[in-house]
Amino acid sequence: MLKSRVAIVTGSTSGIGLGIAHELAKLRTDIVLNGFGDPGEIEAIRSGIEREHDVRVVYNGADMSKGDAVRRLIATTVETFGRLDILVNNAGIQFTAPVDEFPPAKWHAILDINLSAAFHGVAAAVPQMKKQRWGRIINIASTHGLVASTHKAAYVAAKHGLIGLTKVVGLETAGSGVTCNAVCPGWVRTPLVEKQIGDMATQKKISHQDAAKALLGEKQPSSEFVSPEQLGGTVAFLCSPAADQITGTALAVDGGWTAQ
Repeated sequence: MLKSRVAIVTGSTSGIGLGIAHELAKLRTDIVLNGFGDPGEIEAIRSGIEREHDVRVVYNGADMSKGDAVRRLIATTVETFGRLDILVNNAGIQFTAPVDEFPPAKWHAILDINLSAAFHGVAAAVPQMKKQRWGRIINIASTHGLVASTHKAAYVAAKHGLIGLTKVVGLETAGSGVTCNAVCPGWVRTPLVEKQIGDMATQKKISHQDAAKALLGEKQPSSEFVSPEQLGGTVAFLCSPAADQITGTALAVDGGWTAQ
């Protein structure tokens, strides 16, 4: 379905981003991986996807906290492949504290990576996608782009902002062959969430397993984690002809969290 398309997936050396990269590669999309990690492990991931799915995979270590670096990532991809079809803005970080104790440096870092990086990527990618008359921009937001939780001022603000950006870009590209949508996962068992489970286990003096159940029980009626593979399938759907008229939307994949 997506053979010969080219996709950038930011924050794709682990977790949600890696799951999305795998699912797109299964559909024969060439992939640009991005993220931090051990160089040897990243190379193993890159070569593994390339070999398993017979697609071209490159790695670009652009720092998503730097707007110029994000824009260079887009330009370098177009120079390397001659096109850019799919941009998945997935890179994100988290920090929790009450608003009156929230460190300003953490506020700026979260907004830079979770929101401003997407703005710079979209701004740089849209002209190329319009030129091709086809493009898919998919912003990985969060349930916290739709509702709030305590102690997550920066994350919630950034993810709400990302959904607002999605709506504006959806309107601005309507009718051009380019669509822009947000995917809003609930709890996904990523390294980011593992830390929150560990913190809860320590705080409440319970097992890791019980902490995971408690985390799900507070918010997610399905009592099951969303998987990176499921999110990859959602992204693939948004890149399919069935989704040609879906744009400017926020699609919740959250086990019923926001239905409450």
